[in-house]
Amino acid sequence: MSGTKPVQSERPYWESVPLAEMSQEQWEALCDGCGRCCLQKLEDWDTGEIAFTNVACLLLDGDTCQCRDYENRFDTVPDCVQLKPSDIGQYAWLPPTCAYRLLDEGKALRPWHPLISGDPQTVHEAGISVSGQTVSEEGLSIEEWEKYIVGWPNVDKKEKNHKIGK
Repeated sequence: MSGTKPVQSERPYWESVPLAEMSQEQWEALCDGCGRCCLQKLEDWDTGEIAFTNVACLLLDGDTCQCRDYENRFDTVPDCVQLKPSDIGQYAWLPPTCAYRLLDEGKALRPWHPLISGDPQTVHEAGISVSGQTVSEEGLSIEEWEKYIVGWPNVDKKEKNHKIGK
């Protein structure tokens, strides 16, 4: 069979390596860069219900959706959560589109995820990221956060209708 290309049967690491066995580099690459986990949330103490806001952590760049000081974030924001494979199921506040949550639930990554699309901009193009939609927590009291409750992170029409490469 000269001239035929060998069929690649190897699955991508996120489909074949359990979360707990991923290298740090693989684990970090799962983040789609949406910025939703870096928004402040409010929890109803009676019901446990979580309300999502568009109030951004002090370190979140509201345009790029990246942490301004990722390596030292715990020094500035001591309650920043270090996501760990063993704890993912406990983070009910992770958006349903989050790769960590999806893989923990046995689901596939979305087409706009940079690991699938090959382009870190597709998360923004799909309307999944919080780029340009946040307010800084600086100067806001926790009581004021209620004014900024949003319908995120539910999957919305933007994502459902998005076609990669449009």
